[in-house]
Amino acid sequence: MAVDKNRPAAGDDAMEEESVEHLTYADGIAQMKADPKAAAAKFRTIIFAEGELNDDVKVRELSIYRLCECLVALRKADELRQLIKQLRNFFDSTTKAKTAKIVRKIIDSIGEIPECTALQADICVEAIEWCKAEKRTMLRQRLESRYASYLLALRKYKEALAIIDSLVVEVKKLDDKLLLVEILLVESRIHHALENIPKAKAALTSARAASNAIYCPPVLQAEIDRQAGIICSEESDFKTAFSYFYEAFESYNTVNDPKNAVIILKYMLLSKIMTGETGDVYSIIHGKSGVKYAGVEIEALRSVAEAHKKRSLKMFQEMLTKYAPQLTGDSIIASHINGLYEKLLEQNLIRILDPFSVVQIAHVAKLIDLPIERVQAKLSEMILDGSFNGILDQGAGNVIVYDSAVVDKAYESAIQTIKELNVVTDRLYEKARRLSPHHSS
Repeated sequence: MAVDKNRPAAGDDAMEEESVEHLTYADGIAQMKADPKAAAAKFRTIIFAEGELNDDVKVRELSIYRLCECLVALRKADELRQLIKQLRNFFDSTTKAKTAKIVRKIIDSIGEIPECTALQADICVEAIEWCKAEKRTMLRQRLESRYASYLLALRKYKEALAIIDSLVVEVKKLDDKLLLVEILLVESRIHHALENIPKAKAALTSARAASNAIYCPPVLQAEIDRQAGIICSEESDFKTAFSYFYEAFESYNTVNDPKNAVIILKYMLLSKIMTGETGDVYSIIHGKSGVKYAGVEIEALRSVAEAHKKRSLKMFQEMLTKYAPQLTGDSIIASHINGLYEKLLEQNLIRILDPFSVVQIAHVAKLIDLPIERVQAKLSEMILDGSFNGILDQGAGNVIVYDSAVVDKAYESAIQTIKELNVVTDRLYEKARRLSPHHSS
């Protein structure tokens, strides 16, 4: 082992102990894939070794991270929960910044185990109480922000908003703009989940303003662009949404985050489908980025584009059944896919009904290959929306189609002219009243 000449001399026992810790760590790394349980035991030996923390702090910190990876591989979420409590003595002897980093790492590790969001929320509550007792304000604020995001995932919107509202006031006083950006971003997501788009947009605008005053890490900037794209897509501005999604995709690709990169790539493809630019969908899929992240997720969106291009309801339904997890698992994609299907159904019904003046609903259902009840419900909706000019004769089971009425604009123009004349007359009357002798006296 190389010896640093500038380092103060140490006893043989200390050198031997350090060597043992490094060897144990190396053995643990070697066993992580083959036997994560044995590797976890070795890392625990290093982490909870007796003695003072001097030069071995870095090894212990790395051992904590590797232990988290082993417990994730073993699906031991409860042991990860206990690990935070077991490390409190270690936290007392290390810096607050390092403590915050380790706590966030452990909580994030639990998130890699499926269906553990509720457990993450519980751990945050325990950690927040510990932070209050130890007066670790900065860590508490970050954990509360994280806790609000878990409540959002659990659909506890009222509780999440209450935490965010108090946090925003507190963090603004401290002028911690980086944390403020994260909090406002969570607030925007909560309002979006509540379908309050104006408030979601306002929170996002505030987050952008705060981020412009500081250096914003690439991942956080990607999250801002992602949320901006989602809000634009909710407003049906898919061209602008695509540009935001593209920026977010580039950021995730740069930091090598394939999980989020694939999600954003799906949003990009969806934006192109919604604007009818199916040709661009194939260009993106066969491009460098599309090939890199090729898989069942991207194939699902390609199938949507194909069905939309051919305007085939049957193909659309088959695709929805085949790729149900990929298309319905994401609420953003699911909502737009449903809207796309309804729009396609409406277009197909209008195309079928166009040659007829009277036609049986059963015949229309047969032509479009859908149940009679579904066709009847959709036709009723179209008549009420004004997108179809006709009526349903439910007694005879027919659809009566009316010719498109030619709207005479002369009536509307006459009404508008009368309104304008009324305004002019009122103003002339007011001027005449002011100029009259009685008014002057």
